[in-house]
Amino acid sequence: MATTPAEQSLGVKPAQNRGLWAIAARRLLRRPKAVIAIALLAILYASGIFANVIAPYDYNHQDVTQVRQAPSTQHLLGTDYIGRDIFSRLVFSMRTSLILTVVSVITGTLLIGLILGLLAGYYGRWVDTLISRVGEVFMAFPHIFLMIIIAATIRPRVLDMIRNFEDSTGITGLVRWGIVDYLVVFGALAAFSWVGMARLVRGQILYLKETQFVDAARASGASVWRIMVVHLLPNALPPIIVAVSLGFGSVAAAEATLSFLGIGIQPPIPSLGRMIGEGQNLTILRNQPWIILPPVIVLMVIIFAWNLLGDALNDVLNPRTR
Repeated sequence: MATTPAEQSLGVKPAQNRGLWAIAARRLLRRPKAVIAIALLAILYASGIFANVIAPYDYNHQDVTQVRQAPSTQHLLGTDYIGRDIFSRLVFSMRTSLILTVVSVITGTLLIGLILGLLAGYYGRWVDTLISRVGEVFMAFPHIFLMIIIAATIRPRVLDMIRNFEDSTGITGLVRWGIVDYLVVFGALAAFSWVGMARLVRGQILYLKETQFVDAARASGASVWRIMVVHLLPNALPPIIVAVSLGFGSVAAAEATLSFLGIGIQPPIPSLGRMIGEGQNLTILRNQPWIILPPVIVLMVIIFAWNLLGDALNDVLNPRTR
């Protein structure tokens, strides 16, 4: 039986195929940088998931008698310019970042990118040409500027659509809960995150579809979709997993940038980018650094942890680095 590329990358025999990903997981957990990255991400995102339990105050609770207070036992990271607890807002901001990052990566990077990459790599010809040219058009422009344009132009339309939905169904609170902001930012992020993944998958499929195990699948009468999903995609997963890990950090930074510029998550919903934007003042940085430093540090840790995890995954899954 021919050894597939995924088996070759982990140095296992065909008989050990069932434990291929278990071997990769054990190797990953033996690397200190992977453990550190996983621990950091687990702590940060778990705080967002359980924000209602961890946060001592509501994210919009204001106390005008505690404006710009330094960190204390009552307010662990101090308060901002209208008396809101920074630690509570930071924890709820992690929930916002988690929701937008995961949804954008799953729908944009994985769903759209994987499907288009599979189609372009397997079918080739005009399908490959069409998908590749569309991707090149997207790549020709700075992503952040196009995301700004999309977020700024579609928000009023999405807002009207949600309000009409509330009026017609009697369901209230969707606008107040920030559903509009989530949809706008999610759409802007997902619209451009698929290009890199599609190009990566296309390159992997172009190579894999000429291998012996794919020829054997064709000879056995397997359908096109079975060949792509069962035979090609699993063997292209190692570089895809690395790219997805790195993509999480990029998407988190892009979401924070949109919110920082004021066209992403809108008040009172907390966001790391919004918190940084609210503290972008030289006087605040000099006199009340606790207002801006916590969200900056947390955002840096998120990006660092995802890149560190991606580097560790590359060490484990890429045979050229072992």
